[in-house]
Amino acid sequence: MTVEANIKSLLLEIDWLEMVIHHVISSYLEHEGDWYYWTDIEMPVANDSIYHHWCEKNQVNQYQRLALALALAPQIKPEVLDVFFGKNQMYDRGFTEFGGIIDANHSGFLPTGQTLMFLATAIEPTLRNEVKSLFRNEGLFSIEQVLSIESTSSHIPDLNGVLILNKRWLRYFQTGKMLDLEESIEFPAKRIETWLKWEDVVLNDQVMDQIIELKTWLLHGETLMSEWDLKKKIKPGYRTLFYGAPGTGKTLTVTLLGKVTNREVYRVDLSMIVSKYIGETEKNLAKIFDIAQHKNWVLFFDEADALFGKRTEANSSNDRHANQQTSYLLQRIEDFPGVIILASNLKTNMDSAFTRRFQSMIHFPMPDVNERYQLWKNAFNGKCRLDSDIDLWKIAENYELAGGAIINVLRFCALAAIQRNDTVVEYHELIEGIRREFKKDNKTIVNYQ
Repeated sequence: MTVEANIKSLLLEIDWLEMVIHHVISSYLEHEGDWYYWTDIEMPVANDSIYHHWCEKNQVNQYQRLALALALAPQIKPEVLDVFFGKNQMYDRGFTEFGGIIDANHSGFLPTGQTLMFLATAIEPTLRNEVKSLFRNEGLFSIEQVLSIESTSSHIPDLNGVLILNKRWLRYFQTGKMLDLEESIEFPAKRIETWLKWEDVVLNDQVMDQIIELKTWLLHGETLMSEWDLKKKIKPGYRTLFYGAPGTGKTLTVTLLGKVTNREVYRVDLSMIVSKYIGETEKNLAKIFDIAQHKNWVLFFDEADALFGKRTEANSSNDRHANQQTSYLLQRIEDFPGVIILASNLKTNMDSAFTRRFQSMIHFPMPDVNERYQLWKNAFNGKCRLDSDIDLWKIAENYELAGGAIINVLRFCALAAIQRNDTVVEYHELIEGIRREFKKDNKTIVNYQ
């Protein structure tokens, strides 16, 4: 399937759309037409293109094809929509029922949900529910994040939102190449993975027991809900909070849970989620929750205080906006049937309305001396190793560091050693690496040698 064949196929789809548009408008305005209803217009014959293969595979119906073609038009052949600029002679203005908007950065007509509704139902208004069903959460467009209607302000009808074809799918229909979700600037989450193994994580027995419980749910939750029929008694999904100082293994544990249970883990990018505009944060989160539900992802909210922190007294519009976001989050998390893991440095930062609904809250404490000793051994067990005169137990005993900080020391020491064209780390280099980590927390160290 060449790019040329794919483009040709899309142009044929737009030609079909153009015939549908002219027929519907003619029939609606009681002009003479050649067909009784637009569905009588024959759709393009399936050909060897990405678009038509995808339509056949997903059994795309005429209403879905119409929605896709209408969203494709501004990208492929915008002039076919110029007919919607026609004026209603009675009121000397455009036809309200045509919908659509004009953007400052686009001189053409941008179709909205109302435009689609007009084309599909102008002659048969009873089919409105047929069109609305195209955008339900369980529908093809939502599950695959292909097509959506942009959210509108609360006082604006929902169908006035612009009809948006996801740019990943536009690229796919044109070239046959699909960008990963995290490559899309529109998607506010990124997949995280690790090459480490389960034995590489160092946690105390109490924490590990709680992690095993979560792991068991990831492996057998569906069986418990369906075959054991627990769905009648408990809410679907699993919600947990990981809290503790930075570097204590929260993120590593999340990625390992995904790895050993064969689940994809997506870390939500809070900078792309949180918006100062009312309704935007909710819309951005809905984008994540909807697709994660269908793809069985584990959702990981790192530094979750920014979204899930304590609500404040509503003394201003900003406070009310923040509390509105928190309430929305609470509802979405409670209804989400998958696994959500939140991470925070302090449990007390979290809103109690959230924590009451968590299945578990797991504290990741600073490692004790035995755990620190194991972390140091794990860090320097490769090509980069410590001088044999260094007493690793004494290092573990004297310097309280989390696992993440120990890895930072390893990185510093490896760079220092390779500059000397060596693989062995000297004592003063190790101490300097530790000193740098302490300095981040405004701490000083004592050289115990």
